[in-house]
Amino acid sequence: MDRLRIQRIRELAIEKALFLCALASILTTLGIILVLIFESISFFEEVPILEFLTGTTWAPTYRPQHFGVLPLINGTLMIAVGAAIIAIPLGIASAVYLSEYADLKVRQIVKPVLEILAGVPTVVYGYFAISFITPLLREFVPEANIFNAASASIVVGIMILPMVSSLSEDAMRAVPRALREGAYALGATRFEVSTKIVAPAALSGILASFILAISRAVGETMAVTLAAGATPKMTLDFFESIQTMTAFIVQVSMGDTPFGSIEYKTIFAVGMVLFVMTFLMNIVSMWIKEKYREVY
Repeated sequence: MDRLRIQRIRELAIEKALFLCALASILTTLGIILVLIFESISFFEEVPILEFLTGTTWAPTYRPQHFGVLPLINGTLMIAVGAAIIAIPLGIASAVYLSEYADLKVRQIVKPVLEILAGVPTVVYGYFAISFITPLLREFVPEANIFNAASASIVVGIMILPMVSSLSEDAMRAVPRALREGAYALGATRFEVSTKIVAPAALSGILASFILAISRAVGETMAVTLAAGATPKMTLDFFESIQTMTAFIVQVSMGDTPFGSIEYKTIFAVGMVLFVMTFLMNIVSMWIKEKYREVY
């Protein structure tokens, strides 16, 4: 009886400890959100929100000051789109190969090696872009700036490639074997089974991996800070220097900006925009996953 009571006490202690860990993560998230909200409200008391969201000039540390965040959003979306153009096709191709073509031994080697890319520090990607990718780009496009969006997009695309590949491959391998065998019995080729049976059946997981990877690209900091430059401008030229929201936050945080000044408060206003963008992307990802999920 005593042993049973001790076991119950231990189980209760473990349950409470796990609850406290979950509660700590929730409170941390709420604390971050509240700080962003209160500091952003303080910023918008001095800068009209309409000017902030629609202005096309961003120069909070110069005189005269301008607080139009659109150039930073433009730069962030350029990096995200460029990275997606690189990561999504390569990630899907890798996922199809690992799920449908590779044998067990090859998969056990290729998948961990591919996922090593996710463990490389982002600052290393930034220096890789500056020292290798940018000089290579300038061999083909001599007018490209030393700091440019194309180079940053390439390294961010490489960075998020494991996320697309791994999540998509997991979704494809979750498709029941019976669907594949039925297609093979009807005379379908392996490529037809991969593209017309497995991929549509795993569509929810594949689309969710796309959005999660893009949201990761939107929030990338060090690689784009080093590779893309610090020139906020409205442009669609990938060979020009741009600035993303995360790069601006790093720039101001490392400078001599006085605490409590309007320049300091721009960090939180831009951070709030970034948080809202990534939050919406995660909501869309969950919605897509639920809407297109197949139940077998």
